[in-house]
Amino acid sequence: MRMKAFGPKLAFVAAASIGLGLWPAACTGHGGPPSASTVGAPAAAPGNLVPRTFLPMPSFAYAKGVDTSSMSIADVAERAAPSVVNVASSRTVKTARENAPFFLEDPFFQRFFGPQGGPQGQQPEQKQIEHGLGSGVIISSDGIVLTNNHVVDGADEIKVTTADKREFNVKVIGTDAKSDLAVLKLQGEVKDLHPIELADSSRLRLGDVVLAIGNPFGVGQTITMGIVSAKGRANVGIAAYEDFIQTDAAINPGNSGGALVNMEGQLVGINTAILSRTGGSNGIGFAIPSNMAQPIMKALLDHGKVVRGWLGVGIQDVDQDLAKAMNLPTTKGVLISEVMDTGPAAKAGLQSGDVVLKLNGLDVDSTGEFRNAIAAAGAAATVKLDVLRNGKSFAIDAKLGELPEKLGASGGTTPGTQPGGLEGLTLEDLNPGLRQRLQLPSSVKSGVVITQVDSGSPAGESGLRPGDVVLEVNRAAVTNVDGFKAAYTKAKDRALLRIVREGRTLYVVVKR
Repeated sequence: MRMKAFGPKLAFVAAASIGLGLWPAACTGHGGPPSASTVGAPAAAPGNLVPRTFLPMPSFAYAKGVDTSSMSIADVAERAAPSVVNVASSRTVKTARENAPFFLEDPFFQRFFGPQGGPQGQQPEQKQIEHGLGSGVIISSDGIVLTNNHVVDGADEIKVTTADKREFNVKVIGTDAKSDLAVLKLQGEVKDLHPIELADSSRLRLGDVVLAIGNPFGVGQTITMGIVSAKGRANVGIAAYEDFIQTDAAINPGNSGGALVNMEGQLVGINTAILSRTGGSNGIGFAIPSNMAQPIMKALLDHGKVVRGWLGVGIQDVDQDLAKAMNLPTTKGVLISEVMDTGPAAKAGLQSGDVVLKLNGLDVDSTGEFRNAIAAAGAAATVKLDVLRNGKSFAIDAKLGELPEKLGASGGTTPGTQPGGLEGLTLEDLNPGLRQRLQLPSSVKSGVVITQVDSGSPAGESGLRPGDVVLEVNRAAVTNVDGFKAAYTKAKDRALLRIVREGRTLYVVVKR
């Protein structure tokens, strides 16, 4: 199953048919809706049936400037469907054999095969073939296909079948796990393909009708219809860089890499994931916008990889609590929680606690939007940042670097309790043992480690966790537990903590 599905943390409430207009199937003597001449007029009332009034046929939403006078859903499907292909992949994996031969339990044979039935205590391995199904979209007449990275990731063999049943071997031109995109090239005699036309996905509006085309569950090419439910969905947890189109067009496992098209039959997105508890469609699907996919595809074609811009900062969204604790006039912009030593931001003069309001003259509304814009600008680009610091606004020009392959170190939690409990927190001075256990970056010189948090305390409700390292309280650096206590006690209704968690630096507000 190659379509990404993930379970939501919140329960969904199923809605019954409340306030819905349904087509009555029997009132006109046949199984379909009334003819155009009867729409909106009372139907004939045979016998003692009560006359009914039909609701008007639903109208479609189109981008401005599109001539829809001669278009139908069938026309759109006929135009786009030949551009969508099925992608079948297979890979060989090694697994430990669950049931080793009975004679391996004999101590005599264990002298030769090991106590677990294998050399050096390992169980014998066996090879297993895993198969995956997905979809892709033909982009050019010479056989370039765009799909999801997770459709082909780790595959030993990939086969592509076109809508007219031709099968091709493929070469992987490049993959980008951070955006979950991959570019393939059909091999062999490539002719009579139907490349899709790419649209400007920024023109989509909420409510625009879209079609999802793909190969769900391997049953064959399938077309479903829905609307654009939302735009700019980020922080969903599917990929590192997200700017998804959300749609209620039915998307199921196997649709990954398929096309989301507008009412002109143009590509507006690559179907990628669904929000589901069961793996089936719940009416919440996500697609990578064509405007995001195009430059990534070009980079993979030109260089085999994507080179992204890097500012060298940690960022987080500004909520009401942070705005109040930091005396910010608004929740707009993104908060700089960390500035990495020797990075582009440090060289430009950015500081932790700065709030970026605009990037190249455009408002910054979320961390996802800001990260995508910095990455898309590319290495060596110079960006203009409108910054708010201590109530004063000014502009900074920053020359971006290239995004490193790995940033920071993963952290962890630390057990144990030490003196220093305070309103639900148990604290310990940072020492070499804790530093090594938490794998802290060298930039963290000192701080206080949280070793225990009472779940019902203000600290627990703020989201603090064991293993968090507190660097500042109310913008003042803390180097030991006593210093933390002194600064925390001075705080009145709330305390602003700057912490390190799993290699990331962020601000947390504790309401007292």
